[in-house]
Amino acid sequence: MEKQALSTFQEYRADKFTKKIVFKKESHTAFVLNFGPGHQLPTHNHPGATLYLTVLEGSGFMIADGVETPVKAGDLVRVEGHEAFAYRSADDARSSLSVVLIDTPSEEYAKNI
Repeated sequence: MEKQALSTFQEYRADKFTKKIVFKKESHTAFVLNFGPGHQLPTHNHPGATLYLTVLEGSGFMIADGVETPVKAGDLVRVEGHEAFAYRSADDARSSLSVVLIDTPSEEYAKNI
Protein backbone atom coordinates (compact mmCIF):
# COMPACT_ATOMS: atom_id res chain seq x y z
CA MET A 1 0.00 0.00 0.00
CA GLU A 2 1.09 3.56 -0.67
CA LYS A 3 -0.45 6.74 0.68
CA GLN A 4 -0.04 10.31 -0.55
CA ALA A 5 -1.55 13.59 0.65
CA LEU A 6 -3.08 15.17 -2.46
CA SER A 7 -2.61 18.64 -0.98
CA THR A 8 1.16 18.29 -1.49
CA PHE A 9 0.50 18.06 -5.26
CA GLN A 10 -1.60 21.23 -5.38
CA GLU A 11 0.93 23.58 -6.94
CA TYR A 12 -0.43 26.68 -8.66
CA ARG A 13 1.22 28.95 -11.23
CA ALA A 14 -0.01 32.35 -12.32
CA ASP A 15 0.66 31.75 -16.02
CA LYS A 16 -0.68 28.21 -16.67
CA PHE A 17 -2.12 25.04 -15.17
CA THR A 18 0.11 22.40 -13.59
CA LYS A 19 -0.02 18.61 -13.63
CA LYS A 20 1.65 16.65 -10.83
CA ILE A 21 1.94 12.85 -11.01
CA VAL A 22 0.93 11.13 -7.75
CA PHE A 23 1.17 7.44 -8.75
CA LYS A 24 2.19 5.72 -11.96
CA LYS A 25 1.85 1.95 -12.22
CA GLU A 26 1.81 -0.09 -15.39
CA SER A 27 -1.02 1.36 -17.50
CA HIS A 28 -2.66 3.46 -14.74
CA THR A 29 -1.75 6.98 -13.69
CA ALA A 30 -3.06 9.19 -10.87
CA PHE A 31 -2.30 12.90 -10.89
CA VAL A 32 -3.49 16.31 -9.76
CA LEU A 33 -4.31 19.15 -12.16
CA ASN A 34 -4.16 22.68 -10.72
CA PHE A 35 -5.69 25.74 -12.37
CA GLY A 36 -5.56 29.44 -11.65
CA PRO A 37 -8.68 31.52 -12.26
CA GLY A 38 -9.82 31.10 -15.87
CA HIS A 39 -7.07 28.63 -16.83
CA GLN A 40 -8.10 25.94 -19.29
CA LEU A 41 -6.96 22.44 -20.17
CA PRO A 42 -7.00 22.21 -24.00
CA THR A 43 -9.46 19.88 -25.71
CA HIS A 44 -7.99 16.41 -26.15
CA ASN A 45 -8.91 12.75 -25.79
CA HIS A 46 -7.42 9.60 -24.25
CA PRO A 47 -7.76 6.82 -26.87
CA GLY A 48 -8.72 3.48 -25.27
CA ALA A 49 -8.67 4.91 -21.73
CA THR A 50 -11.16 5.87 -19.04
CA LEU A 51 -10.68 8.98 -16.94
CA TYR A 52 -12.12 9.70 -13.47
CA LEU A 53 -11.88 13.29 -12.25
CA THR A 54 -12.75 14.51 -8.75
CA VAL A 55 -12.92 18.24 -8.08
CA LEU A 56 -10.79 18.75 -4.95
CA GLU A 57 -11.04 22.52 -4.70
CA GLY A 58 -12.91 25.31 -6.45
CA SER A 59 -15.24 25.06 -9.41
CA GLY A 60 -15.23 25.16 -13.18
CA PHE A 61 -16.62 23.54 -16.29
CA MET A 62 -16.04 20.07 -17.76
CA ILE A 63 -16.47 20.05 -21.52
CA ALA A 64 -16.99 16.67 -23.22
CA ASP A 65 -17.86 16.42 -26.91
CA GLY A 66 -18.84 20.11 -26.87
CA VAL A 67 -21.23 19.83 -23.90
CA GLU A 68 -20.25 22.10 -20.99
CA THR A 69 -21.17 20.94 -17.47
CA PRO A 70 -20.55 23.04 -14.33
CA VAL A 71 -18.68 21.21 -11.53
CA LYS A 72 -17.65 22.06 -7.98
CA ALA A 73 -15.62 20.59 -5.11
CA GLY A 74 -16.79 17.07 -4.32
CA ASP A 75 -18.07 16.25 -7.82
CA LEU A 76 -16.81 13.11 -9.61
CA VAL A 77 -16.88 12.87 -13.42
CA ARG A 78 -16.14 9.91 -15.73
CA VAL A 79 -14.90 10.56 -19.27
CA GLU A 80 -14.42 7.82 -21.86
CA GLY A 81 -11.28 7.91 -24.01
CA HIS A 82 -13.05 8.66 -27.28
CA GLU A 83 -14.71 11.83 -25.89
CA ALA A 84 -13.10 15.16 -26.80
CA PHE A 85 -12.49 16.58 -23.31
CA ALA A 86 -11.46 19.93 -21.79
CA TYR A 87 -11.72 21.70 -18.42
CA ARG A 88 -11.94 25.41 -17.61
CA SER A 89 -11.56 26.82 -14.11
CA ALA A 90 -14.05 29.44 -12.95
CA ASP A 91 -12.90 33.01 -13.60
CA ASP A 92 -12.94 34.03 -9.93
CA ALA A 93 -10.98 31.27 -8.15
CA ARG A 94 -8.39 28.56 -8.59
CA SER A 95 -9.33 24.88 -8.76
CA SER A 96 -7.75 21.42 -8.48
CA LEU A 97 -8.77 18.07 -9.92
CA SER A 98 -7.68 14.63 -8.78
CA VAL A 99 -7.46 12.45 -11.89
CA VAL A 100 -7.19 8.69 -12.34
CA LEU A 101 -6.37 7.60 -15.89
CA ILE A 102 -6.98 3.91 -16.51
CA ASP A 103 -5.21 2.37 -19.52
CA THR A 104 -2.92 5.34 -20.09
CA PRO A 105 -2.59 5.68 -23.90
CA SER A 106 1.13 6.60 -23.86
CA GLU A 107 3.92 7.96 -21.68
CA GLU A 108 3.09 11.48 -22.89
CA TYR A 109 -0.07 11.36 -20.73
CA ALA A 110 1.93 10.45 -17.59
CA LYS A 111 4.35 13.37 -17.22
CA ASN A 112 4.48 16.35 -14.91
CA ILE A 113 3.72 19.71 -16.48
